[in-house]
Amino acid sequence: MISILLIGTCDTKAEEILFLKSCLEESGARVVVMDVGVMGTPHFQPDYSNADVALAGGSTIEAISKLSDENEAMARMAKGAAALARRLHEEGEIQGMVALGGTMGTDLALEVASALPLGVPKVVVSTVAFSHLIPAERIPADLTMMLWPGGLYGLNSICRPVLAQAAGAVVGAARATIRVTRERPMIGITSLGKSCLSYMVALKPELERRGYEVAVFHSTGMGGRAFESLAEQGRFAAVLDLCLQELSNELAGSVVTAGRSRLEAAGRAGIPQIVAPGATDMVDFQAWKSIDGRYRDRPFHAHNRLVASVTTSVEDRVRLARTIGEKLSLSRGAVKFVLPLRGVEQWDRPGEALHDPEGLRAFVCEMRRSVRAPVELVEVDAHINDAAFTDAVLRIFDEWVASEVVAAGVT
Repeated sequence: MISILLIGTCDTKAEEILFLKSCLEESGARVVVMDVGVMGTPHFQPDYSNADVALAGGSTIEAISKLSDENEAMARMAKGAAALARRLHEEGEIQGMVALGGTMGTDLALEVASALPLGVPKVVVSTVAFSHLIPAERIPADLTMMLWPGGLYGLNSICRPVLAQAAGAVVGAARATIRVTRERPMIGITSLGKSCLSYMVALKPELERRGYEVAVFHSTGMGGRAFESLAEQGRFAAVLDLCLQELSNELAGSVVTAGRSRLEAAGRAGIPQIVAPGATDMVDFQAWKSIDGRYRDRPFHAHNRLVASVTTSVEDRVRLARTIGEKLSLSRGAVKFVLPLRGVEQWDRPGEALHDPEGLRAFVCEMRRSVRAPVELVEVDAHINDAAFTDAVLRIFDEWVASEVVAAGVT
């Protein structure tokens, strides 16, 4: 039987939790209730009490309830809830989670969801679902959020269907999860769409021909989050992290970001990395909003009605090069940085809207200074979308396979 972890404050939202529990059970799931409340004692017995949660976080519920700071109290409960949920999943006790709450409950639920591996169904019913209050680095890449309308104080005909749908969503997702058999080593590639970056069109079939499974991640925020999460789990035999535009966005304050930890997980895990600066000359913003004053006079490209891009300044590109160098220097595995000298995305060519030779020169010069041993710099006198760039990446990859830095593919 599918077991679902149900998280909420059982002292203040008992009616809602019990209703959601009944919906989960009607869907055929076993329900494990975790109480994360600190204000009182619920009138029913959860499977894991708030005392259990506090203990899992290295504290006691008595100590937490005495805190005068509500934020600190919930942060400690979040720590315990995340640790307990992780343990329950590792022991096979739960196959999915659902949580409900306002801003406090959502804050805690995001912590728990982030503690569970990518692929474990996670549903959060929240009064601030996907609000701009939530930073990108707090959102697990596979999270499902549903707005909790009209449900702040008790049940009604508006919020009941939402809770029932949340129950169906998490149970359905848990039942539909397939057991993955990893017959071939996985290679992760980052890119944008092929109108901007096209190297994966050639790389993917070449890597598959060598006996690898290939996954290409769209570097538009959540794609980078998923890529980092899977790298942290050790799912890749090697990564071709060839599009770092999310780093450029993060440094510029764009909402199109994968968070501050982008370009770190593979290095921490010791996964071999071939890295390149795809699309690092751009900052993305919402095409339906006015351009930030800092970029109003910069070269502009509207990709569609959702996203538009402007070129970054020379100063921004120098700062980005230093950031890339610093992050790569912390890597525990083999790293080569492939630097295309004639442009880093399709519109960075002579005559195109975002061509900026001065910015490219500054970036190249700073990358030469910022890449230091054991990271190796490989310069390619070509554009990133040219065949010469793809050939250089494959040549490095093949050398690593021959020297057993990367596990051989299965053909």
